[in-house]
Amino acid sequence: MSTVLEAPAITVAVLLAMPEDGYDYFLIQGQLRRKKNVLHTPAHGLAMVRIGSSLEAWRERQPLPRGSVHCGNADVCFARNPDTVVGIDVVYIAANLVNFDTDDTTLIDGVPTLVIEILSPSDVFEDIKDKIDLYQKHRVPLIWVIDPYDRTVTIYRLDAEPELVNVRQELSAEPFLPGFRVPVAEIFG
Repeated sequence: MSTVLEAPAITVAVLLAMPEDGYDYFLIQGQLRRKKNVLHTPAHGLAMVRIGSSLEAWRERQPLPRGSVHCGNADVCFARNPDTVVGIDVVYIAANLVNFDTDDTTLIDGVPTLVIEILSPSDVFEDIKDKIDLYQKHRVPLIWVIDPYDRTVTIYRLDAEPELVNVRQELSAEPFLPGFRVPVAEIFG
């Protein structure tokens, strides 16, 4: 579970300067929060590699300009003043956001088209629910929560009920990533 560290509004600059001390830090409306670093299981890593690779293969087949795929706690800045920054397992950002990316920061600035969270045994339901609520508040069109232990994916779309798919089904990113489809079983090996 994350801990809220009470203080005046914190900025991205302060967040980026946080020490490597065994915690992941993030900002929700300028409030610094931290969560104990989690060592991910092989199932988590495998799911991240497989879904990231599938997305990258799809991306490479797209016409220019292309979006980009980021994996491994990609820091996304959803809002400024007050700042909101969270780390996400896998994201796809559209070409228009890629064009604003610079080497001056490690942050992805703006709302991704697709956000993917991969569950770990230590994840707390309330924290995952808070993240989904945050993504939906900022109008992320497509959110996938991958559960490598139950071998399922929960799909969240704006203004729709969540949908659960399993290893006998296919995962589609239509209409947001046209043509992207992957059998759920391939995510889990």
